[in-house]
Amino acid sequence: MLTCSTFSSQKQTLQPENRGSCHLRGAGSRDQREEGLGHHGCEFSAPSGEELTRRTMRWRTILPQHCVLMVTCLVTVLEAVPIDIDKTKVQNTQPVESAKIEPPDTGLYYDEYLKQVIDVLETDNHFREKLQKADIEELKSGRLSKELDLVSHHVRTKLDELKRQEVGRLRMLIKAKLDSLQDVGMDHQALLRQFDHLNHMNPDKFESKDLDMLIKAATADLENYDKTRHEEFKKYEMMKEHERREYLKTLDEEKRKEEESKFEEMKKKHENHPKVNHPGSKDQLKEVWEEADGLDPNDFDPKTFFKLHDVNNDGFLDEQELEALFTKELEKVYDPKNEEDDMIEMEEERLRMREHVMNEVDTNKDRLVTLEEFLKATEKKEFLEPDSWETLDQQQFFTEDELKEYEKIISLQENELKKKADELQKQKEELQRQHDQLEAQKQEYHQVVQQMEQKKLQQGTPPSGPNGELKFEPLI
Repeated sequence: MLTCSTFSSQKQTLQPENRGSCHLRGAGSRDQREEGLGHHGCEFSAPSGEELTRRTMRWRTILPQHCVLMVTCLVTVLEAVPIDIDKTKVQNTQPVESAKIEPPDTGLYYDEYLKQVIDVLETDNHFREKLQKADIEELKSGRLSKELDLVSHHVRTKLDELKRQEVGRLRMLIKAKLDSLQDVGMDHQALLRQFDHLNHMNPDKFESKDLDMLIKAATADLENYDKTRHEEFKKYEMMKEHERREYLKTLDEEKRKEEESKFEEMKKKHENHPKVNHPGSKDQLKEVWEEADGLDPNDFDPKTFFKLHDVNNDGFLDEQELEALFTKELEKVYDPKNEEDDMIEMEEERLRMREHVMNEVDTNKDRLVTLEEFLKATEKKEFLEPDSWETLDQQQFFTEDELKEYEKIISLQENELKKKADELQKQKEELQRQHDQLEAQKQEYHQVVQQMEQKKLQQGTPPSGPNGELKFEPLI
């Protein structure tokens, strides 16, 4: 059965949890994604990297399937080859089939729509048969999208309904955004053009053009995500160093030396860790085989290893499954209980490891590792005799010039925020002045009314009610 799991990209919190070697990570904050809406026009954009890093870096990362995004979700699942394992050597293993594997969130603002379309297309036998024979180029070129014209009426009706729901959702998001900006007179149809994952000209029918646009949009949106993650991490490190230096400026000479001494001590403590095996090397995989899989290292077999860690049995090791293999190595360097270990840096290290293995093993660059590619990689010299792996603590993330430039940007943003804050304060003071003025007028009005009532009493005229009617006092 086709699944969305290989099509979906992975999201991880930057306050990460410990994960086992076969743990799939998913879920993300849809509120955060929908706040941005799109890429173009009317400020439908996600918060900037500076905002994210300055707000405790509560950002989430995605591990995209890049140009194979649609391929991997739509190709058929291969039958898993039975694995002969000595059950007496396996410790506390659970059958993979018993666990329900949920597809991770792609992180796209149209993630739910994407998954629903795939689920519906899987139900059509004709389309499913075409997918079995489709290659990457057919999907990317849009040739496969034309097969949509041949699917059953029942499937097309469901797709039409999904598109109407998605268009309605986007319109609601646009309205909410415009309402928050107090903007009126906007052309909602024009604003829909910024969403390039569907054909806005026909909001009621799902056509082959919609499928083609969905494939291309998802591919383009996730294609450069790794690069973006590296850039955001660099900004995070620069912000961290900037804040450290600013804090030192507030201290006297003696305390400043104490802080600098403590910083260097923590840095050395972090660097003092066991040797990290080269990602994807035999030593690294054998360690997973022994410690995570509970098998005898002397019985290490690459083919069996591949089958064990192809968690969803689709015949590929995807990016999620690969990253899960690095947990043991990362635990040598990072411990969430240690003050000197930064868990955000751990996720960056995980990304670097995965990218390195993909570059070495994924020969056709489809963001997936087949059994054939995996076995060929184990025959290389680098698999048996790899170079040493340089961890992040041996890397320089930025230069002094880059830090200075970044600090200029921060300074400009702070000045802009201060300007807006001053304007808001002035507005607040003006509103308070108007409020006080109205309160004073109200008090004057009440005093005049009371004086008039007193004069009427003195003249013997019964007091009047609020509408001028006579108001008689009862006799005592």
